[in-house]
Order: sequence, then structure tokens, then C-alpha cells
Amino acid sequence: MIKKIIFSYFIFLFLTTASFSETKIYIKVSVENEIITNYDIQKEIRYLQILNNDLKNLEDTKKIEIAKNSLINEIIKKKEIIKLFDFEDENLFVEQYLKDLYIKLNINNEKDFEKMLLKDENYSLDEIRKKLKIEILWNELIYSKYVNQIKIDKDLLTKKVNNLSAKIRKEYLLSEIIVTKPFDANFEDFIKKIITSISEIGFNNTANIYSIAETAKLGGKLGWIDENNLSELIFKELNKIDEGEYTNVINIGNNFMILKIEKIRLKEISINKKNEFNKMIKYETNKQLNQFSRIYFEKSKINYSINEN
Repeated sequence: MIKKIIFSYFIFLFLTTASFSETKIYIKVSVENEIITNYDIQKEIRYLQILNNDLKNLEDTKKIEIAKNSLINEIIKKKEIIKLFDFEDENLFVEQYLKDLYIKLNINNEKDFEKMLLKDENYSLDEIRKKLKIEILWNELIYSKYVNQIKIDKDLLTKKVNNLSAKIRKEYLLSEIIVTKPFDANFEDFIKKIITSISEIGFNNTANIYSIAETAKLGGKLGWIDENNLSELIFKELNKIDEGEYTNVINIGNNFMILKIEKIRLKEISINKKNEFNKMIKYETNKQLNQFSRIYFEKSKINYSINEN
């Protein structure tokens, strides 16, 4: 740990991005035997700003809080991962995840991504790979624990596929905020706080602060979703709003969701029922695994000692 602090210190001397610059390195948080320094937090802020550029518009204290929580979550995930997997083993999916990331950020290739990281963010590709590896192995952990609990109504999906006839299909570019009911606050007041935050700092920044979904660090960005993959309830709510607007609060199990339509597009399709069925299975599987992920993380988190300085 001492080596880590000393090494970080020498790197820190060369930093010039300065809204968060400090004169010395000190410990901000400890998670069991792992420490998070002010330098770690500054660096995480820059990483999160890569994923959600709107984050740059937030005040410094909120950026620090978001980055701190992101690092705490990352440490907890890694500690859970190494109970089942050897983190140092090569993972074949890392490079594909890396490619998916820079494409999502509208960067053409890995070389351009690396140049951007080194020039503007002082990040290396290997550091990004390690972060992606944590997410990949976490997903594998959740799958291994919950795969037998996934329940999909295949008859219902078959009916949906058989009813497909439109050659033009609507797709939504969505962002999400998923929250759970707080124990120590009035829920209506809590939702008002979130709505006020959306008005003041935007939907994506509010997702960074409040959302418990895996998409939070992306500013809640879900990507393009086919209308046929949406539940009837969510589809109805989305039909009430236009591009740039967000839904009312939607109850999903023990959690609550707000969706924003970033864009809508119409896509001409040729229906292959087998492919459509498999897409629906995959979407529903991922949706349930994400729910299990949130549940497992919250259960795991209470087992760790988190101390803030």
C-alpha cells in the first residue's frame, strides 16, 4: 500500500488538470485493507468524464462524491470476484469490451482512443482494460450464481414473435435512472429531489449521482432498445412522451425507474422469427441478471468495512 501511495505521488506531480489539484496525497477512504486517495478520486473523475462528458458541468463536490462511490463499488466487486476467480488470468472478452467502449464513445479505433486518453485524461489502455475486466468478471460471477434462477416465459415470447408483422419497427435510444426506496427518507420527497436534480443538472448527471444501475457510470445510457423487447408497461409509458422527455416513475419489482428518450428511429426489418426469439431471450436474460446483480452487490456491500477520513 505504501508503494502505491509513493508511486501515485510521483505521477501526481505531473498532473496539470487542475480543478481538483492538490499539494499532497492523502487517504480519503478505506475499504477493508484497500485505500482510496485524493489522487485516485481525481483520476476516477477523469475516467467517468470519458464515459459521461456532461459530468464536467457538475460542481467539484458532486464529482468527488460520484468518483469516490464508483471506486468503493469497484473495490467491493473485485473482492467478491477473487473469491471465485483468479483475477490475473487472461480474459478473452476484454478486447471486445474495449472496442465496444470506444465505439460507443464515437472513437474510430484503439489508437485514437489511446491518444485521447494520454493527451486529455492521463489514462493508459491497460488501466481501462483492468476496469473492464472487473465488470466482465463481475458479470460472470452473477451469471454463475443466478443462472438457475432466471425465469423466462418462452410461450409468451413465442406469441410475441408470431405476432410480429410490421416491416418498420421503432427503436428507442434510452437512458435510465433506477433507484430503490430509501429507508431514512420519505419516498415522495426523494423522488422530488431526483426530479429537481434532473431539472438543474440534467438526466445523465442525475443518473451518475442517484442511479443504482450498472449504467450509472455511463450517465444512465442504455443504448438502442427495440420496442418489441419492452414490457407492456414500459412501452405504454414511453408512448406518452417525445424525444428529450422522461417518463413518470415506473415500479419494477423492489425498485423504481425513470426512462428518458434520447432519440427515436424507425428501422426497416426483415423478420426472422428464430433470430427475433433469440434476441428476446437474450434481452430478458440480461434484464434479470442486472436485477440479480444489484441485489447481490447490496448484500455484499454490508459485509465490508468502509471508513471515510
